[in-house]
Amino acid sequence: MILDHLTLRPGVPETELFARCSSALRAPCKELRILKKSLDARDKRDIKWVYSVECDTKPLKRERKSYPQIKKPAPKVVIAGAGPCGLFCALQLVRHGIRPIVVERGRRVEERQEDVKRFLETGILDTESNVQFGEGGAGTFSDGKLNTRTNTPLGRAVPETFVEFGAPEETAYLSKPHIGSDNLGKVVANLRNFIVENGGSFRYRTALTDLEIKNGKLSAVFLNGVREETDFLVLAVGHSARDTFEMLFRRGLKMEQKDFAVGVRVEHRQSLIDRAQYGEASRFLPAADYRLVSHAAERAAFTFCMCPGGVVIPSASEEGGVVTNGMSDFARAGENANSALVAQVGRKDFGGDGPLDGIAFQRKIERAAYLAANGAGSGAYRAPVQLVGDFLRGRESKNFADVLPTYARGTEFAPLSAYLPREVVETLAAAIPDLDRRMKGFASYGAVLTGVESRTSSPLRILRGEDLQSISCEGIYPCGEGCGYAGGITSAAADGMRVGEAIAEKFL
Repeated sequence: MILDHLTLRPGVPETELFARCSSALRAPCKELRILKKSLDARDKRDIKWVYSVECDTKPLKRERKSYPQIKKPAPKVVIAGAGPCGLFCALQLVRHGIRPIVVERGRRVEERQEDVKRFLETGILDTESNVQFGEGGAGTFSDGKLNTRTNTPLGRAVPETFVEFGAPEETAYLSKPHIGSDNLGKVVANLRNFIVENGGSFRYRTALTDLEIKNGKLSAVFLNGVREETDFLVLAVGHSARDTFEMLFRRGLKMEQKDFAVGVRVEHRQSLIDRAQYGEASRFLPAADYRLVSHAAERAAFTFCMCPGGVVIPSASEEGGVVTNGMSDFARAGENANSALVAQVGRKDFGGDGPLDGIAFQRKIERAAYLAANGAGSGAYRAPVQLVGDFLRGRESKNFADVLPTYARGTEFAPLSAYLPREVVETLAAAIPDLDRRMKGFASYGAVLTGVESRTSSPLRILRGEDLQSISCEGIYPCGEGCGYAGGITSAAADGMRVGEAIAEKFL
């Protein structure tokens, strides 16, 4: 039996659900499975957890999906990129009996974690193994959110697959699931091991450096400059693979400029966010999140990638640039909350409509942020910061107040105007008081603005047809966030699965 809209008050143990189910079954409930769990906090005086469950008087059956095996000779498939898109594409292929080669310019997730740790502690940046590049993709150093607005079977399959490979059980049924950066590395390693055990292979420190195209069809790829014939290439590169995009543009792959968003990371005390969202019930509830949009200015501003109880993490992948991102562990137990606070940018900001103009725009503000906080020649990778109260009053900050920044490489006071375009600065200045009306405390004086948030999504899209292949070259499948077809872990993984299915179907 499936029961919807069961509710529990904060602090009531979930074992109470067995009594509710037993009453509905008119017999003792032997087993229940939570299908969905969400928090209804619309009325702070009546906050409740809402459940959908499957229950029975006997053990529930759990069926495993079977995948048809290919009947024709297996093709050679190279997947460029071992982020969620590339990994889930490879997973889908091996389930059908195809043995892909996954090439990753960075290192295995275990070594990559050490490279990131070294950068946070010393400022020594490995430009091929960092928060942006390496096995697991940029999402490995994040909150591991699996939210998606895509209500498709593949989108729903992604959280279930993560649970299959070691994510917490609740990942499969929470309305706002997250894995946490501390769990993501383990899950990625489990995924990789399964792919290898089923015939796939991985090559690390291996970059896609060129293509060989004959008569509109892919004939070979160049990996670290070495030619290798292949039948298919899956482009699962991340949104920071700038040199790869430049190579693909030279090779004639049709692509277009895409709008994205830039701004800063805003940090508050997590306790302030909890009170604003939950009131007195906050002591019974997990760390609160938020998602806010403002139309107070000509262009919209919005929060993005909110990390409860998390930190602002240095995320540069090129020397001489400052990039920020947010990261939380599964427990979300840190003192601060942080979120991207960004405004949309596009052609009029980039100064042209070339496909690579957005990349040039990103580099410009990242380098400006670096100079604002470090000066010329410094390798510290400090980030520029300004207090919200000072920003709104048009003055530079000199001392922190109730919020201390979590950015590991250190900070330097500098105004947003030193690195962000005037239009973006003006948009954020109008948005912050507006967002404070939606969530009390957002504009608190001591909240910290840390720059620069520039890698919100890909600055371009590589055009593909209904068959998911590049419209320029047969045999190339652009997919995932980097190629402009996803916006987060879940949608990137789902797009990778979709491409894997499209390739497998040719040989079933």
